[in-house]
Amino acid sequence: MSTPVIDFHVHPIYYETYCSATEEWIRERQGKSRAEWAAFVEEYSRPASFSRFLHENGVDFGVILAELSPVTTGICPNEYVAEFCRGQENMIPFASINPYMIASPRKELARLARDHGIRGLKLYPTYNYFYPNDRMLYPVYEKAEELQMPVMVHTGSSVFKGSRLKYGDPLYLDDVAVDFPDLTILMVHSGRGIWYGEAFFLARLHPNLYMEVAGLPPQKLLDYFPELERNADKVVFGSDWPGVTSIRKNIEVIRRLPLRESTKEKILGGNAARILKIKI
Repeated sequence: MSTPVIDFHVHPIYYETYCSATEEWIRERQGKSRAEWAAFVEEYSRPASFSRFLHENGVDFGVILAELSPVTTGICPNEYVAEFCRGQENMIPFASINPYMIASPRKELARLARDHGIRGLKLYPTYNYFYPNDRMLYPVYEKAEELQMPVMVHTGSSVFKGSRLKYGDPLYLDDVAVDFPDLTILMVHSGRGIWYGEAFFLARLHPNLYMEVAGLPPQKLLDYFPELERNADKVVFGSDWPGVTSIRKNIEVIRRLPLRESTKEKILGGNAARILKIKI
């Protein structure tokens, strides 16, 4: 099997609750009128339709993300994402844990893995207002490490109202990488806008810390990370759909970057396949 293309950052179009500004931003990004929006959501809320959409965009596997961010973006429940991905071999469900919304996040992560087949976790510090190295998260990291479950952590900026950037500094993940050396951690957005250098350095420093580049214009990657080639084994592609209109276009831009072909294959899927234990 050739190296698959893996999109490590895909949001469902359906949210149980959208913050109004977020829904409006996504609708405009997709170029949909208000009249078109409902039909768009209905179409891509069908698992088979969305699985086909990924295939048509050149994606072999997509990581589908739950989200529990009622203050900033909205709620897409863990159970919904698990059910959405059920029976779709190319869709991989990742949970969201908001430590302020549940009494025992560690037990919740274990339940989601056991009962719903969740294969990873995404944390939203800038949306949920916690520092990634806060000790209240350590039981979650411990359980994820035990389950060999990768953890994605939002770093850097966000356009959504209510986000607080102080929680997005990737330097806080230095503690987590040191204290949980067998935990795979992805710096989502790679410190977008403010901390590109820090994200690059940390990924080189820690064997278990990866750069994830969703939400970054792919044509700008070498501007943000001039020595990207040196970190070829630690960079993971993500689209952040529906925040982009065409996943395929982003993939094609990366394929045209002046990088070794082996590096592009690693970014577009090889590194993610290793993290997700997908045989290639």
